[in-house]
Amino acid sequence: MTWTIAKRFEFSYSHILNGLAEGHQCGRMHGHNGIIEVVLSGDTLTEVGFIMDYGDMKPLKQMIDDTLDHRHLNDIALFNPTAENWSRRIFEWCVEQGWPVSAVGWSETPKTWAWYTPSGPPPRTDTAVIEP
Repeated sequence: MTWTIAKRFEFSYSHILNGLAEGHQCGRMHGHNGIIEVVLSGDTLTEVGFIMDYGDMKPLKQMIDDTLDHRHLNDIALFNPTAENWSRRIFEWCVEQGWPVSAVGWSETPKTWAWYTPSGPPPRTDTAVIEP
């Protein structure tokens, strides 16, 4: 049996994507109201019954506020600051914290998500019930 929890973090940023065709809209500086969603999974729970206490995820919120929020991401990234590259970097950061992370999503718009999952399909990004 596996349990899964997720938490979302919202922030604003700008970036320029490199290597695109001339005139591509994302090759110019532009901004987003972004969302990072971190998915944690585990086969066991703590004595309280958590995979991890949501409150213990405050260091990620602090890192986002201090490093990413209202920043131009090209100034801090050592890679092309795509949603795909950022989702992997945030995943790696969570692993460095010792968290049981199974996936990280990065959303640039309400309609777009990039997910980094080392294996398996990405999790759902909505809670809508799909009826047959």
